[in-house]
Amino acid sequence: MIKVNKEWNDRVCQGDIFKDVEYIEYAIEKEGSIEISKIIFPLVIVLTQDCDLAQDYTFRSEKKKTQDKYLLSSLVAPIYNLEHLLKGEHLSELKLNMLFFESKTQITNLKNNEIPRFHCLEFPPDTPIVTSVIDFKHYFTANILYLSSIKKKSFICKVSELYREDISQRFASFLSRIGLP
Repeated sequence: MIKVNKEWNDRVCQGDIFKDVEYIEYAIEKEGSIEISKIIFPLVIVLTQDCDLAQDYTFRSEKKKTQDKYLLSSLVAPIYNLEHLLKGEHLSELKLNMLFFESKTQITNLKNNEIPRFHCLEFPPDTPIVTSVIDFKHYFTANILYLSSIKKKSFICKVSELYREDISQRFASFLSRIGLP
């Protein structure tokens, strides 16, 4: 079980978990109209390093002469309900059929974080999130000003430092793997 902190912090922090985060899948022009496809993820976790997020906040707050510490966006990853992920239904609203986990060994490996692509999170009973999984393959960026603007209404909790560092290391390891055909 991970430890979380529910204390409010004005700035976006590594390990923050937000609800109802919008992702613009695409925007295209069609015959003079703009079509925008938007996905709303029920839960996401902020993966960007906290030192970068802190510098961004400080430089924006103090109106520094330069803006070289500003972030355009933050890395985030969706958090999926474990039961939905096990059935391969976690992206069914997007009409996507996903891999499902049928053997006890696969499920045990997933829950024990032995599959590099996924990170299982079991939350304390007083946190309103069921056991969930981060899929590192589905990371995306979210505008930092957008995240700041929704924090007050969308912040659920923050993963404690020890656990967020574990998630960060596993994410970095997944991204730096050697791609084989």
